[in-house]
Amino acid sequence: MNNSAIYYSVGPLLYCPADRVSIASSIKSQKFGMNYSLSLCLEDTINDNFVSEAEDQLIASVGDIYRSLQNTEFYLPKIFIRVRNPGQIKDLARRLGDSHEIITGYILPKFSLSCADAYIEQVAGLNSGMKPVKYMMPIYESSSVADLRTRHETLYALKEKLSPVESSVLNIRVGGNDLCHLFGFRREPTESIHQITPIANILSDIVTVYGTDYVISGPVWEYYSGREWENGLRREIKDDRLCGFIGKTIIHPNQIQPVNDGYKVTEKNYKDALRILHWNVKEDSYVSGSSDGDRMDEYKTHINWAQKTRFMAECYGTA
Repeated sequence: MNNSAIYYSVGPLLYCPADRVSIASSIKSQKFGMNYSLSLCLEDTINDNFVSEAEDQLIASVGDIYRSLQNTEFYLPKIFIRVRNPGQIKDLARRLGDSHEIITGYILPKFSLSCADAYIEQVAGLNSGMKPVKYMMPIYESSSVADLRTRHETLYALKEKLSPVESSVLNIRVGGNDLCHLFGFRREPTESIHQITPIANILSDIVTVYGTDYVISGPVWEYYSGREWENGLRREIKDDRLCGFIGKTIIHPNQIQPVNDGYKVTEKNYKDALRILHWNVKEDSYVSGSSDGDRMDEYKTHINWAQKTRFMAECYGTA
């Protein structure tokens, strides 16, 4: 489902351990700015022995933010909860009470055939009696999508499972570091994940299967300081965009601005996109030179690109 700006709007998704005591105050003080999304993570960032404590802190943090919004204006990012298992979704929604209203949706880790039905059932159950809709964002990061013998069958089978709830799938996400972990890979700040051929092939297959119907977010960039980190991030975002990804998982506030900058639309592309979207379809010709007279614009060939470009400009602006 990629026919509305909401699906393009997640942008830089900042991962934060759900047990971080300071997260509510950081949101209320707008410490991270005003153009990002937030993931409160109960999965890999939390010690297995302290999940209950992390859940309690998450409940407290979201409640604090919700109550503050009743009296104070501040930027509220899209907030997602990355759960560990399907059962947490219903339980957290119940415990959050009224404050569940400010949760945009749930991130479904290691999305695979063994857990997909349970995850989809939980989120669909929430949405059966709730407005606005709570979105889901499955993450493709398990060994099942790396296995060449079954990869294509697995990807299409998971897509078929998502089809009935397609409108509530905000993004398809990819676990770049988890996939690299399977092989023992780790990229340097001067290297792009798209240079790692086994991983790039997995990412390419995910885009091939899902890219016509869903927005797919780019893999995490783990560098946020030191030499070359920002240049490396900007280079990888260029690769992401070229290969069909929009938005990016991030782990530090320093990364927010480079990601937002990286998804801005050039004025040239924006002008051509609007021109294509407003094409007079009664004309005899569906092709002409671009607004700058340097390339071809063809209505039938470029209409999908033009629609995506318009949504991107709406979410990230032009440059």
